[in-house]
Amino acid sequence: MKKRGRAGRPRIYVCHTFYHVYVTILKELALPKEKQGQAVLLLSLMSNDFGDLKGRVEAAGIFREVLDFDEKREDFFPELEKWRKGGSGFLGNLYCRVRFTKLYAKLEAPYVPVDFRDYRDIYVYCDSDPIGYYLNQNKIYYHAVEDGLNCLKNFDAARYDNRGHFKLKVFLSRKLNLIFVQNGYGKYCLDMEVNDISAIRYPCPQYIEAPRKELVDRLTEEDKEIILKVFIRDMEEMKKQLSTGRDGENKILILTEPLCTLKVREQIFRDIIKMYEPEGKIFLKPHPRDELDYREKFSEYPQFDGSVPMEMLQFFPNVRFQKVVGVFTEITGLPFADETVCLGADFMDAYEDPLIHRQNEQI
Repeated sequence: MKKRGRAGRPRIYVCHTFYHVYVTILKELALPKEKQGQAVLLLSLMSNDFGDLKGRVEAAGIFREVLDFDEKREDFFPELEKWRKGGSGFLGNLYCRVRFTKLYAKLEAPYVPVDFRDYRDIYVYCDSDPIGYYLNQNKIYYHAVEDGLNCLKNFDAARYDNRGHFKLKVFLSRKLNLIFVQNGYGKYCLDMEVNDISAIRYPCPQYIEAPRKELVDRLTEEDKEIILKVFIRDMEEMKKQLSTGRDGENKILILTEPLCTLKVREQIFRDIIKMYEPEGKIFLKPHPRDELDYREKFSEYPQFDGSVPMEMLQFFPNVRFQKVVGVFTEITGLPFADETVCLGADFMDAYEDPLIHRQNEQI
């Protein structure tokens, strides 16, 4: 069975977030020098405003080409509406899903900027997005990569989205390609890279472990400089922010997340600040997709650029935070933190219906 594209173009990566680009760069820099600079980076515009990232990536010379991908969500196509609603009973819903899967891939095709068959290896973050439907319905093999660090530990999206007759749905996806199940269960998904298989309650046979730490540990100082130039738009401002505070003063970094409504979200992070402010100086790192205006609402606290991946902090020498606090973000083992706190589902129960954030318990 042929499982690679035509020879000539070695690799292409489909990225939806700044973190995806970061991991992709780590993967490319880990290759032998003679294999670097040959891949294509495809930036999906569906989930993030990448701003001027494309130009900075191009200037770094890591990729042969950097392209935009105007990927369209399902609600962009009115033709999908009747199939998205589903039918009567299990068989009615299944029929609608089959029709939805095939039509969605067909409607997405005009917006795909490359012929994926030209590439020997295709890497896709978030194959639950339209690109996953497109590749499977067009019988194009690809490698999936986990969306965020250990993201399946808290939210196994494939099992949650397909709870009820899960094994049957996997059969219809993996064997027959009639519907599509993401995260390793698609017929044309060769494998799926995850950071830590042991953290996943229900491992998929397609999962392969590719620890992010190993990629970071092999970086040279030159590699780190390249990465910083890609992601830091204003280096002097970043250094100024990192130096904020008195000598010897404890620093507490709070990572925001796009949780709940904006009003409830503001209250969540005011409460978190109140919890930890007695322990030291508070710093905020907004999530790239968090639309709350923290610079207006929390102007008294130093803040890092939301588009900068948190991981960039490890490449600044002598940067230490006594504590890094998140709600669901995976923050264990951060090299710049003395202690990490993941508040988790118990904390969130006070702000929204627990069913919204306790997805794995519903599988």
